[in-house]
Amino acid sequence: MLNWQDLQIFLEVARTERLSDAARRLNIDHSTVSRRIRRFENSLNTQLFERSTHGYRLTDAGQQLRCYAETMEHQAAGALDSVSNQNLQVSGAIRLGVTEGFGTYVITPLLSAFTDRHPDVTVELLPLPRVVNLSRHEADLAITVERPANAEMVISRLCDYRLTLYGQRDFLQKRKTPGTLDELATLPLIGYVDDLIFSDQLCYLDPIIAQLPDRPDFSLRSTSIITQLHAIRSGMGAGILPCFMASQDPELVPLLEPDIDIVRSFWIAARTEQRNLLRVKLLWQFLKDAVAINQAFLMGDRACGLQLPCTGGGRPGSQPASRGDGDQARA
Repeated sequence: MLNWQDLQIFLEVARTERLSDAARRLNIDHSTVSRRIRRFENSLNTQLFERSTHGYRLTDAGQQLRCYAETMEHQAAGALDSVSNQNLQVSGAIRLGVTEGFGTYVITPLLSAFTDRHPDVTVELLPLPRVVNLSRHEADLAITVERPANAEMVISRLCDYRLTLYGQRDFLQKRKTPGTLDELATLPLIGYVDDLIFSDQLCYLDPIIAQLPDRPDFSLRSTSIITQLHAIRSGMGAGILPCFMASQDPELVPLLEPDIDIVRSFWIAARTEQRNLLRVKLLWQFLKDAVAINQAFLMGDRACGLQLPCTGGGRPGSQPASRGDGDQARA
């Protein structure tokens, strides 16, 4: 197998015709150049140079090899040019894994501002009712409901959000709306399938039910928070929903505030090598900025709707903020 360094030494000697000049350009000792050329000729079983007091002249075989070697050199240079600075390009695809409700009701509408800023970037959004596995390269970025425990990830708290109990207006008018926590058992509930909950952070009904004198009945359980939302809206029962999904819906009425007042956090994470890509850095910082201006909405302020970031603030190729935003290389 040809050694690329041997070819580089061969080309410099062929071009300069002197060992000393080739050695100077290669920044190595001229005796090393001589030794490498002899070894290279021996490995090929072919004489490449005619040696004389005037220097090194290529043989016919050497001329033939020079043509091939220069072609390889040009192709290698072209390959390097085509892939260099890929980390600095604001183009290509970014796969973002996110929880189902947050991805559908918050991240999707916010991303319109990001794609306006960076039209050459394609966001592949995975809003899933489970944890996206970054270690298995399912995504470049992930937004999770609990802090990842992988020491190889770059991790940062993205935002807090609030959840509370909701019921559909007509459904509540037909029943006695509970005025105290003890009366919650009079309503059928909507919730997760217990043994399929993908994070302990979603087990928010358990401590509430544990306080009740009577255990309530469930009319529907689902692994999907969006399915739970539609079940609650259709009057099947009451259930706990993130305020960012329910607070703007006039058909949904919050119940038992402030007795049921739950705060959780979202975390953003990426593998270190993916976090170093400029397009990923830009989306990371965009998401942190976008949710920051919507903190009141995420915490359930009914006077606040989701606000889109100004699209004029960024431009393709602009540099993201340096790591000073609480990002941590270890979990």
